[in-house]
Amino acid sequence: MATSSKAGQTPQRSLDQRMDALRRANEIRSLRAQLKKDLKSGDRSVDEVIVSPPDYVLTAKVFDMIVAAPKYGKVKATRLLNLCRISQGKTLGGLSERQRAELVELLRGR
Repeated sequence: MATSSKAGQTPQRSLDQRMDALRRANEIRSLRAQLKKDLKSGDRSVDEVIVSPPDYVLTAKVFDMIVAAPKYGKVKATRLLNLCRISQGKTLGGLSERQRAELVELLRGR
């Protein structure tokens, strides 16, 4: 006898709720893409974004933001994160104050 459990299922959403979520996700993707362009062009600095991240990048990975900045490739970004004891999967919103301060100090010192 099989029991149907709804414990692990996601809640049902209406079409309007799904469309609102899709619109919001697209808006966040656009804002992040623009931020990465600004980082690459030098209009924004990565340390400024890490110190005071806008709401739309709180769930973005720190690694991705560093790699978007000029002069930082995957190897340098990995080295920086390792020096600060930060996982490559860590998000900007998930950084502790210590991690944030150490990372900004290293970024500004280079």
